[in-house]
Amino acid sequence: MTGHLSVALPPATAFRLFTARGEQDWVPGWEPRFAGDVDDDTAPGVVWETGHGDEHTIWLVVDSDPGHRVSYARVTPGSRAGTVTVVVTETPGGSDVEVTYAMTPLTERAGRELEAFAAGYAEFLGTWESAIATLLTSR
Repeated sequence: MTGHLSVALPPATAFRLFTARGEQDWVPGWEPRFAGDVDDDTAPGVVWETGHGDEHTIWLVVDSDPGHRVSYARVTPGSRAGTVTVVVTETPGGSDVEVTYAMTPLTERAGRELEAFAAGYAEFLGTWESAIATLLTSR
């Protein structure tokens, strides 16, 4: 599934908001834990983990063109696996951010959860856009 959101920042600045460290600025409870010292959290091969409730997710940077595009592999053991790709493009008012989730369920329950996620994907990205806009107006 692919969707878009607008960010009132130039691409190089907006891009950071979609990195492991950058999401800490606007996602409540987002706490990436890196496997060692990491200077560039967008470098291919960088790994980190996140956890929410009972879920534990492992992330891996697969490919990156800093300031423009990054692709992550993500695995939530016993639930789902796939990729998340973010592409940031300049617009007259800032940036268009295209976010693509390509996920495979590992269980029937995860399949139902992913169907619900897909059905609400536009609203999901709308919450991202709102959270980022709130961050920018509070600066």
